[in-house]
Amino acid sequence: MNGHEIRADYDRDTIVVYQAYQPGIGKPAVANGRFVEPFSRGRMTWIKPSFLWMMARSDWGRKPGQEMVLAVRITRSGWEEALGSAELTHADKRVYRSTDEWRERFARALVRVQWDPEKTLRGATLDARSIQVGISRHVVGRYFDDWTVAIDDLTPTVRKIHRLLQDGQDHRAKDLLPRERTYPIGAELAHRLGIDT
Repeated sequence: MNGHEIRADYDRDTIVVYQAYQPGIGKPAVANGRFVEPFSRGRMTWIKPSFLWMMARSDWGRKPGQEMVLAVRITRSGWEEALGSAELTHADKRVYRSTDEWRERFARALVRVQWDPEKTLRGATLDARSIQVGISRHVVGRYFDDWTVAIDDLTPTVRKIHRLLQDGQDHRAKDLLPRERTYPIGAELAHRLGIDT
């Protein structure tokens, strides 16, 4: 892994992002293959393509309100549309000419990108960064209605991996992880997101 790069489980047309919710939201989403009520369209939702970062964030699906871990398969065109309208959550000097320029662009941003330390299987912090994408209420309808292809409940797999770790069987746990690799993007978009090239 290197610095800032997008690592994900993807194919020719789609990419998997992860979210964790309470069962009251997760179960209807899985049943319908779409986010439906009681999920609110009136707030920002954050999606993450790093499985291990999601595991650290949700404590392997054990945090209150994050008991169901969902794999949301979305179109690559939708993912790249989101990234193409995103602004960073910090004034990266490689991207913005000044803090004022960043503030102005961030205030209008419909999508936000935040880079957080990537995690190991055991939750240790790495130097590499993992991308989080915040989709505002102005764009979230596109995520729900146009980009989402399928929603799968990964909670049983998450529980199994966590049990294996507790039993010291890291090699078996690792075999169950999603296969993530560097996601290819063009130079212009890479610069916008502060991605190492």
